Amino acid sequence: MRSLMPRRSTAKSDPAPSRWAWRMQRLMLTPGFRLALRAGVPFCVTLMAGLIYLSDADRRAAIAQAVADTRSSIQERPEFMVKLMAIDGVKGQLAADIRALMPFELPQSSFDMDLELLRSQIVALPGIKAANVRIRPGGILQVDAEPRVPVAIWRTADGLMLIDEGGAFVASIDARADFPQLPLLAGGGAARHVPQALRLVQTGQALGDRMRGLVRMGDRRWDVVLDRDQRILLPEVGAVAALERVIALEGAQEVLTRDVVRVDMRLRRRPTIQMSEEATQQWWQVKQVTGQ
Repeated sequence: MRSLMPRRSTAKSDPAPSRWAWRMQRLMLTPGFRLALRAGVPFCVTLMAGLIYLSDADRRAAIAQAVADTRSSIQERPEFMVKLMAIDGVKGQLAADIRALMPFELPQSSFDMDLELLRSQIVALPGIKAANVRIRPGGILQVDAEPRVPVAIWRTADGLMLIDEGGAFVASIDARADFPQLPLLAGGGAARHVPQALRLVQTGQALGDRMRGLVRMGDRRWDVVLDRDQRILLPEVGAVAALERVIALEGAQEVLTRDVVRVDMRLRRRPTIQMSEEATQQWWQVKQVTGQ
């Protein structure tokens, strides 16, 4: 006899996930999505909280003041303070000029000092060739300066000035007699040819005290100026050798001892000697007498 009770369904439930659940599972298997969940979401939340906190002007001012106080407390510690300044290599007026360049008063924190700027200002001083600036232990600002050594006097339209071996300006002077041991140079461009001028001066020492100086002519060559208004005109090339020839002639024939105004050595194969006007007239008179 059949039962009158309803028959139960024997169909099983589908174990497959829904479409959205399947997509979420696929996303969780993606490395980039997992990284965004682990790092991106906390970062965004933290950033949002920070922006909300810093949106208050009073809070920002308090943070800035705290940072400034912390920085100041570190920079002004005794071990970072510069108390003294020491200058080696120069003295006198140059040392005073270097001290005058200090843009700050001591003691000063080393963090507030621009040593490279100070060094460039020191090197820019006339008379300073090179400089090194550093902070020594004990809070001492050490300046090591190398002065320019004058080797000649250059006479210009602006007056007399000392120059070093590279032709750089060292200092202005009032009179030639202040530095009698230095040679005198004149003429435009003379400072650009100091090494050659010094070689000529050294060669001309054989003339004794007769040499008065050198004049640069047309920025091309040199004239040697002697006493009694005598001049030796040197060529553009081989000036030292030409001067040595004149010195040899002086030793053999006493050319410069005579009444000579110019000794022209510009033409190597034909040196020319110009006598004074008085000597020329006497020579013509002697020639006329001899011719009669």
